[in-house]
Amino acid sequence: MTSSPAKRRKTDHSDGAVLSDAISAAVRQPTTFVLETAELLAESRFDYERSLEGVDELLRRLKTSIEAIETHEAIPINDAAKKLKKAHGVIVPFPEPGPPKDSNYKLAFSKPAAFNVVGSYVSRTMVKVQEDHAVDMIVVIPKEVLQEKDYLNLRYFYKRAYYAAKFAAALQIEFDGVADLTFESLNDNPLLPTVSLKPRKGDYRIRVIPCAPDGYFPKQKLGATAGLIRSGADDDKKAHAPTPFYNSTLKADGSYVPYLRVLKQAEKSCPAFKDACMLGRIWLRQRGFGGAMSRGGFGHFEWSVLMALLLQTGGRKETAALSPSLNPSQLFKATIQYLAATDFLKKPFILGSKEEGLEAIRESGPVIYDAPRQLNLAYKMSSSSGFLLQQFAKWTHALLNDKSVDQFAPTFITKVNQPALMFDLNASLDMPEDYAEATGSREKLWTFGNKVHNVLKRALGDRAKLVSVHTAGLPMWSPRDSQRLASDSTVSIGILFDPSNMSRTVDHGPPAEEKKEAEKFRRFWGEKSELRRFKDGSILETLIWTGSTPAELCEEIVRYILQLHLKIPTYSESLTFYTRGFASLVGKPTDAAAFAGARAAFETFEKDIRGLEDLPLHVRQLAPIAPELRNATIEPPAPGSPKHAPKPMDVVIFFEASGKWPDNLAAIQRAKIAFLLRIGTLLSEAKTNITTHLGLEDAQLETQNLAYLDVVYSNGVAFRLRIHSDLEEVLLDRRTKDKTLDQHLRTESATLLANFRRLYNHLPLHNQMIRTYTTRFPALSPTIRLLKRWFDSHKLSSHFPTDLIELLALHIFLAPHPWPQPSSPAVGFLRVLLFLAQWDWRSEPLVIDTSSYSNDASDETLSKVDASSAATRLEAWRNLDPAMNRVVLLVCTPGDPSGTSHTTLDGHPSPSKVVAARMTALARSATRVVREKGTAIGLPDAGRQLLFVPALSDFDILLHLNKKALKATSRVYEHDDPNDVEPHHSSGKFKNLDTRTGEMPLPLATHPARLLLNQLATTYAGPLVFFQGSEDDATIGAIWNPLVSRRSFRVNLLGNYKPVALAEGRKRKVESESESSGEEEDDLVEVDREAILAEVARIGGELVERIVVKGQ
Repeated sequence: MTSSPAKRRKTDHSDGAVLSDAISAAVRQPTTFVLETAELLAESRFDYERSLEGVDELLRRLKTSIEAIETHEAIPINDAAKKLKKAHGVIVPFPEPGPPKDSNYKLAFSKPAAFNVVGSYVSRTMVKVQEDHAVDMIVVIPKEVLQEKDYLNLRYFYKRAYYAAKFAAALQIEFDGVADLTFESLNDNPLLPTVSLKPRKGDYRIRVIPCAPDGYFPKQKLGATAGLIRSGADDDKKAHAPTPFYNSTLKADGSYVPYLRVLKQAEKSCPAFKDACMLGRIWLRQRGFGGAMSRGGFGHFEWSVLMALLLQTGGRKETAALSPSLNPSQLFKATIQYLAATDFLKKPFILGSKEEGLEAIRESGPVIYDAPRQLNLAYKMSSSSGFLLQQFAKWTHALLNDKSVDQFAPTFITKVNQPALMFDLNASLDMPEDYAEATGSREKLWTFGNKVHNVLKRALGDRAKLVSVHTAGLPMWSPRDSQRLASDSTVSIGILFDPSNMSRTVDHGPPAEEKKEAEKFRRFWGEKSELRRFKDGSILETLIWTGSTPAELCEEIVRYILQLHLKIPTYSESLTFYTRGFASLVGKPTDAAAFAGARAAFETFEKDIRGLEDLPLHVRQLAPIAPELRNATIEPPAPGSPKHAPKPMDVVIFFEASGKWPDNLAAIQRAKIAFLLRIGTLLSEAKTNITTHLGLEDAQLETQNLAYLDVVYSNGVAFRLRIHSDLEEVLLDRRTKDKTLDQHLRTESATLLANFRRLYNHLPLHNQMIRTYTTRFPALSPTIRLLKRWFDSHKLSSHFPTDLIELLALHIFLAPHPWPQPSSPAVGFLRVLLFLAQWDWRSEPLVIDTSSYSNDASDETLSKVDASSAATRLEAWRNLDPAMNRVVLLVCTPGDPSGTSHTTLDGHPSPSKVVAARMTALARSATRVVREKGTAIGLPDAGRQLLFVPALSDFDILLHLNKKALKATSRVYEHDDPNDVEPHHSSGKFKNLDTRTGEMPLPLATHPARLLLNQLATTYAGPLVFFQGSEDDATIGAIWNPLVSRRSFRVNLLGNYKPVALAEGRKRKVESESESSGEEEDDLVEVDREAILAEVARIGGELVERIVVKGQ
């Protein structure tokens, strides 16, 4: 029914209302996602006939073999087990604790009541990418071998295990040499041993699952509050602890056929149901979820049943929450919305009409209660996996609501379940042997994991957004061996921190007046809790932590609380943390103060500039463009010393608009020089602690910026000032569009205009944006610094503008899907590497969209970046420049929608195509290492050793620079006369008598190593590609450009070439062909590598210590 349009329906905030709203939203979604999911489904469909060849025949043989097993009357349980072992060598896989030696239980074997094939093979919802293709055949245990109270004290499970052993005994004979037979615990549930057969000629398994008859056990006695594992003489009268897991396992073991009917009904009523189930399977797999308890206890079966039930109920007034007319994508989105919006951890979510009260079905873990069948679908889930599933659903739901990003790949393609890329703290904890012995139950490791999760979640509080605890699965075992409950007793811990709270060193508890709460607090925290009085007069229970970094602080908390509650020694080898892999590379706690000091120094500089009174024009703005002033340098800014030249921080000064500027580009540059000299004079006169120096740019044209002013304070802080002229941009734009000029002049002007806009327009906006987001995202600054160190280590940073590297890091924070924003630098860095490994920059632009985080909607200085326009622009560039000689990477930002300001310098792409390809290759190699090592990448210094050591063997040439000559060349002396190049010697004098001691040397225009690199790169831009890391990198790598090959000789070839000597046979053949055709073959030339290397050595001079050539 549809409501009347004249009346406004009352808002309903129930789960059904939320789900209905999600469905409506799904219908309005763009079709791109639908088309991509349709293509994914087509590619993922499983070929049953080819991949499961012969399975039907095997199933028939299985049924025949089981039906042929000899029946027998009831005999004592221990006698039956011994007889089976003696006759066939099969050990009955009784669950723990096994039947006592003096047990009166008896076992009988009768022909199974029914056989049925269930699961994905029947519903045809397998996909190619799933790890294990299994065909499930259930075998119903006949009622005559069961008794009314077999639900008590594991009696039914003993009989079930005996049936499984009888099946194994018969099948190992029938399928000897055809298939390998093992036992496995169904879904890691030790109560449910199952026979598994793997054909030797196929890549699949058949699982033979004994099960209870439908409805045999009274479900009213199997409620969550019932205690069915009892001891003592009178089982019925003695009160026992609830056994919800045991009870749900009993109910589930008799529910195969009922749920088969539910799924069949959904398939008939909803044509898209199967495809939606396949999408759900892929989504769960990418997040590490499956039906096994070790994989979260929520897999394809639970997803399918949940969606089938939502097609029947779950909506308003118990109507269907999902419409059968929805397509697969819409069904998937609606189910994701349900999982995200429903908190089934705090309150049981009930599907259908129930007769029991909430207390009768409430459990300590998640509850998704199927009322008609009275089963908690989430009974295999722990609190940890339930919360993790909900978080995954919330992150996916947020992604599907964000139309500005790619929704498909993060949802279905990206492997989300990578702890190193997901959790800020990863650790492993071995279960103590005494804990296992004391527990002695079938789910002891699972119980231990739950205990760890609950303790850590309470201890970390609002420091942690997510605490995940993962336990290992149960292995398969031979029927001739005893059951192995766990080959790995290790618990994996993953913690996702809240960056705003993770660094808190003082925790406040309840006040002393609240005695009950204070007592609970002290009981949980032990001697760590102490009463303290604060300035406001309050007396609170308080915790003081001593960790110097957020990672160390949180590690301290985890160690202490595990020792207190689980008796894990504080520095036990059984507890391993994986948080120190990049500790030596990230920085120090004092770095924040150093960056703040640089910012304070800039504010002082700005104040000094604005305080000058005799300037010809009024200062409108001083814009910092140096990475030191946006918290983005590898090493924190530090004032210089008399031993080293200070490193200046770039600043751009803007004046009020004026008509006094000359109407000529060359004259404007000279006017700037005069202006800078005037500023320097005024500063020196006004401030005695300032030294200024006019420096000249390495300019090739008189129309480009010619000079800058270095301003050095006595404390070593230095700034490099450049002047902006608004008329300069107008004149350059006019020359670019003037069709009366020669083409080379217009191209030259276009390059100068692009450089002007980058320096004066885009870099100030970029600096402001990065500084804003380093404040918003605490992990952004150390992530940028770690990423720059990686670029430096692999000698890539000489090709990548520093602002481009910063944008690559920022992108991971603005578009973090399928995860939330990184909370630690290691996670942020590894995600950037993953992005670089997957980014197809040849056909995909990078769009930095800040619209979701903008606080000021009226800000017109930044425009929203349109992803479709960026894609169109990149396609146009590729059509115009297929060789990528002008544009390689397209990175569009709010300040530069064109996408080229951060990726081109002086009219050339930065990086080039060759360098960009190397970046991708290195990122893919690093990502592969992270995938192989897993959380071990976080072991002390493991990240540095595995990811930050350059592969020097990849380079064709290595130039090893002379460190002594480099140091001597970079030494700067104070002179009264700038033309005096002779150094002042103070030999024979004490240092403290040298009049220059304590005076700050002037900044270098360009570091000598970088100057050499620039000279070589300019001279041999064609045949050689040079690589260097930071300016202090004493090794320059080079590769022969693979794009420069043998070619026909022509004039003005760039570089040094030599003729190619043809082989005699080929030469005669060419001569004969030339004579017959009357044509001559062009002379071929190739790069003269030996001559180029000799020239490189000559140019480098004393700076080059030796040249190493690959293969020599």
